[in-house]
Amino acid sequence: MTSTSFLAPVLALIIWTLLIWLLMYARRIPAMQAAKMDPETAKSPDGKWKEELPLSVQASAHNYNHLLEQPTIFYALMFYVTLTAQISMPIYYAAWAYVVLRVLHSFIQVSAGKVMLRFGMFSLSTLVLIGMVTLTIL
Repeated sequence: MTSTSFLAPVLALIIWTLLIWLLMYARRIPAMQAAKMDPETAKSPDGKWKEELPLSVQASAHNYNHLLEQPTIFYALMFYVTLTAQISMPIYYAAWAYVVLRVLHSFIQVSAGKVMLRFGMFSLSTLVLIGMVTLTIL
């Protein structure tokens, strides 16, 4: 396996994150226009303007933020594994499992789905990530 093919899950999650970014703005801009919001009111990330947006609009923004949090550990780990020549099929398959679980988490969150189901996907993806770290240090 080459390092390029090994890092394919990293690229897949990056592409997914950018698609969620597009969804966030595809929902946010029309919602702000429909609410006749002045864009200046959105300067503060914690402003009251968010309360005026529907949950579906907020959910895609929250998911985008989530894709910039824990997956940073995944990215760093995958590059560490590649740079230290620890590429293995178990880590490769676990990486794809992590990406699939994060995508499922996104689908649940952006559709404003059940919190416990979303939490389950998050928990499973975290366990996969812990497994990947464990495989790396063994």
